[in-house]
Amino acid sequence: DRGAPGGVRPTGAHATWPSLRRGAVTMQGGDEFISSPPKKTVRFGGTLTDILLKHEKGETTDFELLKHQLSDPDIKKLPWLRRSREVVEEYLGFLGNLVSAQTVHLRPCLRMIVSHFHPPRITIREGDVDISDSDDDDENLPENFNTCHRALQTVARYVPSTPQFLMPILVENFPFINKSERTLECYVHNLLRVTVYLPTLRLQILELIIEKLLKLDVSFSPQQDIEDAEETAHNSDSEEKSTEEGLFDMEDEERKGNKVVSSSSERMAHPLAERLDILMTILFSYIKDICHVDGKLDINNTKDLYRDLVSVFDKLILPTHASCHVQYFMFYICSFKLGLAEAFLDHLWKKLRDPNNPSVIRQTAGSYIGSFLARAKFIPVVTVKACLDLLVNWMHKYIDNQDTGANAYCDVALHGPFYSTCQTVFYTFIFRHKQLLDGNLRKGLSYLQSLNFERIVMCQLNPLKICIPSIVNLFAAITRKYQLVFCYTIIERNNRQFIPVVRSGAGGDLVQTCTNPLDSFFPFDPYMLKRSKKTIDPFYQFWEELSAEDLENLKKPIKKGTSEDEDDDFLKGETPQNDGVVGIAPNSYESNTRSPVSSIGSPPECFVPYPQ
Repeated sequence: DRGAPGGVRPTGAHATWPSLRRGAVTMQGGDEFISSPPKKTVRFGGTLTDILLKHEKGETTDFELLKHQLSDPDIKKLPWLRRSREVVEEYLGFLGNLVSAQTVHLRPCLRMIVSHFHPPRITIREGDVDISDSDDDDENLPENFNTCHRALQTVARYVPSTPQFLMPILVENFPFINKSERTLECYVHNLLRVTVYLPTLRLQILELIIEKLLKLDVSFSPQQDIEDAEETAHNSDSEEKSTEEGLFDMEDEERKGNKVVSSSSERMAHPLAERLDILMTILFSYIKDICHVDGKLDINNTKDLYRDLVSVFDKLILPTHASCHVQYFMFYICSFKLGLAEAFLDHLWKKLRDPNNPSVIRQTAGSYIGSFLARAKFIPVVTVKACLDLLVNWMHKYIDNQDTGANAYCDVALHGPFYSTCQTVFYTFIFRHKQLLDGNLRKGLSYLQSLNFERIVMCQLNPLKICIPSIVNLFAAITRKYQLVFCYTIIERNNRQFIPVVRSGAGGDLVQTCTNPLDSFFPFDPYMLKRSKKTIDPFYQFWEELSAEDLENLKKPIKKGTSEDEDDDFLKGETPQNDGVVGIAPNSYESNTRSPVSSIGSPPECFVPYPQ
């Protein structure tokens, strides 16, 4: 693609990152530098070529004067990028000599180079107003970016301390998220190219990029905002098509015959989602190309990158609530090798069981474990069983320690990690129960009975009261079907403890009360960005349709107050219309959390009937 940074536009998992030259840059003789206008002379007389030639011969007086002119705006704006090869080589040699002679000029040189990491600004005149915009269609961008990276390598070779001065400049120059998609794409692409030849900066650069992606990800609701934008765009396209129907029939037929396909089908209608989609595509391409050499997985490169990504995950992703897409970089790299997925699960497990971690971090780690086990198609049943064994054994030990003491009562603030672990186990069981029972039903049932779900459900901590009702309902239906545990007595008792409370929001409007006391979310719910989802879908486990028998068992509703905030992506349906809001007394749980919902591969919402 001629417009891609570095000569390559990353597209999905097939992008190829350009190799960067590391060869030494030599000074070129002659007057080639001044052969193409504008001719630049220094204020004390002579030309740049003359001064550089004198410097090579040992005459440094004019060169010292030239160094002091670096702060001159005209010197900084010297048009060196679009010159001939000889000119570029001479200028790179000049930069190397300049920063090696006196490092006080290092920062201005680095700022100058980094300023070319995105398309240049151009002025567009509309009427009497001058509008500044980025030149996204500049055909010279790939060549310019390559030259900039050569310049940065040259400076780094002469000044070993370049990385520590470069990083603050990269942070300072990161474009605002409302800049054009092309500007963001070019800058992020160039940042990732820097990590190839300055590996000491990789962790910091990944942190910078992922931090910016997170701000994009949490700035809009993945379900509501994206679906509304897509619906509006679809309706707009339909109206436009209907008004033009019957016009230019010959042209339309010709287009159909030539199979012209509009690229707009891959564009996200929501502008921020479109930016995020492009940047996530670049990040996935980078991960793939760093981990693979000549099409084969390089274990050492993969392990090194995995360690950096886990560090970024701990610092940025884990403390961020309800991010929807950015965390999939861990999902993707873990798909390369089972050992990485198991290492990631072990890492999350240590976070969950460590009492020194904040409760919210432990609960989030539990959500990641459950969502990862449920959604990662590349995780085999044997690993799922191993994780369930660890989680369930920890839950039984927790019950041993807490179920008979002074704290043996239902309290989210006190037992949050325990309830999160229960929900993780229930969620994993719902998604994986068919695989756990596949092959040998008797052996599978024996394993599930060994988990002793009955003790967990019947304990004084009462996890069925705290976990999201949609999960509780399906867990109860499946365990009843296989006669593992009978949950309905507990569910009915919990329902009787809910005293209806009607309240109104500001302005007298009725508002829904959330019954999601764990403030739960499912980090690996279906991925909604059109371009980058092509990388994730081959490894992703969608919710499988229930059989006719299961649907028959689940068709009658349980009379329990619910809201859309409680629904996972596999339980999408209509929210009951009530005259008031049913709350929980004496404490009404409230939360702004909304689990991402998608109808992709999902059955309609249904609740478990009480047995007669």
